[in-house]
Amino acid sequence: MAGSVFDSQVYGGLFRCGEASRLFSDSAEVRAMLLVEGALAKAQGDTGVIPQESAAAIARAVVEIAVDPGVLKQPSAQNGVPVPGLVAAFREEMKAPEHAQYVHWGATSQDIMDSALMLRLRQVLALVEADVKAAAVSLGTLARAHADLPMTARTYGQHATPTSFGAVAAGWGTPLLTLLEELPALRQSCLLVSLSGAAGTSSALGPKAAEVRAAMAKGLALQDPGRSWHTDRTPILRIADWLQRVTLAFGKTGEDCIALAQSGISEISLGGAGASSTMPQKQNPVAPSVLAALARQGSGLFSVLQGASVQQHQRDGAAWFSEWMSLPQIVLGAASAAKTGKDLCAGLAPDPEAMAAALSGGLGMIHAEALSFALAEQMPRPEAQAAVKALCRKAQASQTPLRELVARDYPDLDAAALFDPAQQMGRAPWDALQFAKRAEELGKP
Repeated sequence: MAGSVFDSQVYGGLFRCGEASRLFSDSAEVRAMLLVEGALAKAQGDTGVIPQESAAAIARAVVEIAVDPGVLKQPSAQNGVPVPGLVAAFREEMKAPEHAQYVHWGATSQDIMDSALMLRLRQVLALVEADVKAAAVSLGTLARAHADLPMTARTYGQHATPTSFGAVAAGWGTPLLTLLEELPALRQSCLLVSLSGAAGTSSALGPKAAEVRAAMAKGLALQDPGRSWHTDRTPILRIADWLQRVTLAFGKTGEDCIALAQSGISEISLGGAGASSTMPQKQNPVAPSVLAALARQGSGLFSVLQGASVQQHQRDGAAWFSEWMSLPQIVLGAASAAKTGKDLCAGLAPDPEAMAAALSGGLGMIHAEALSFALAEQMPRPEAQAAVKALCRKAQASQTPLRELVARDYPDLDAAALFDPAQQMGRAPWDALQFAKRAEELGKP
């Protein structure tokens, strides 16, 4: 098995990430770091920190020169970071030492790498956002179409009270809308440039350090933090947290779909493939299983990332290395979850007959709560609950539908309404339609 399922030729189609996988390749990281070096030089040229002619030459060179990631392997092993090797290779390729000497002027490796990371995270957020929107729109369509379709709600794995499939779809989709609403503020506060020098003091950048940082941020379309964040990994943690919550939201949908599609329930169809190698009758819930697995993996990795945020002094190699190992997997896991979830939500369909069968099974005891509240209008609530519990025991012992016992013992009650799932869904249809309205706004141009 490959070291990562996302890069595997065997498993990459199962855990597919789309364009996000390209963004977290060695070549993409090298390209992003060169873009940052170019933006740094341009900002320093514009502010008079380095010669304007040299800044222009460096800016041209980052577009024209491609550095093979393979040449950075040995320097990275020696230095612990790839930037010294990258700068050396880039200067060599420029063939203009009078200008090349100004590459990486006053910056430190972490400035370049963190800024380059933010460029790639910005693109990942856009990719994941698009898939999350598409999934929410599909769920909105389901919620509207099936707002009034009764089905069994389950708590602790057991029948509880009636709900609607539209409300279930809304329950899957509402966290996605919340995540989308958070994105503008997240981008504004966390997509930051880094330019603070060796120990976060900007000493090598001189008196124009803040001006250069602001110009560099503008050139890269990132935010200027106004400070060093070398060891304050809050921006990374918040972006990773958002991505992990995407994974968890789809993981919840996946878990529910596994349960609703299982033998003996079969209340939804998933669409897509899922054949067994030996049992012709099976269609395994592959996509929901992927979502559940990604949610579990992401939760563990996020714990590692949180631990890596406890860093010593002004720079911490070991903690930073831990971030390198966990963050890409969190990012790719979220991208894979969003892409898989988008397709799953587009193919979901309820089975009304199976849902009706579940509601009518169990001797009608799914309506016990409604019955207890109806009786509470005639007697104190504790007595009503005790009476309904006694009726449920009788129904189970005699295998008599609860409705028949109610008709016998409480003929004045409106049993037809009490035992009609369509009249016992509470706010479920309303909740489904409210979500559908919000989701439909995402689909408008």
